[in-house]
Amino acid sequence: MPNTIKQSGDGLALQVTKPARAAGLVEEIDDETTRLADIHVFAFDGLLLVVDIDRIADENIVELVTSAALDTVSIHRVANASVQIAGNGYQVQLPGAADARFHAGDRAPCTPAPNLLVIAAEGSERVAADMATIRREQV
Repeated sequence: MPNTIKQSGDGLALQVTKPARAAGLVEEIDDETTRLADIHVFAFDGLLLVVDIDRIADENIVELVTSAALDTVSIHRVANASVQIAGNGYQVQLPGAADARFHAGDRAPCTPAPNLLVIAAEGSERVAADMATIRREQV
């Protein structure tokens, strides 16, 4: 079941523990966090790309962003963000989510791919799957 976007301070956040682990955005040894990825969030209509900027080459980021922009016929913003320890897991801050038509209380399924999380609004699941496939083919 997808997690729900929550209000966090003056922005939005999403609990992403399992998908963040699957994507490699967090690393742990013996239940201790050893790495939290440096991320950028790219916002499109109904789609957010959470990109580990240290582990995805610039040309691969360009390919992902270009494909998402063409598929959604939009691009709103890119912003620095963070993966944070929250509760018994991890959450990601979502700058640009409101521009992409995400709101507190929305369900937000996450599709992990190597060093990437794709967060899709209802109706954008196909584009999310395409983004994850592109990333898997890049590695």
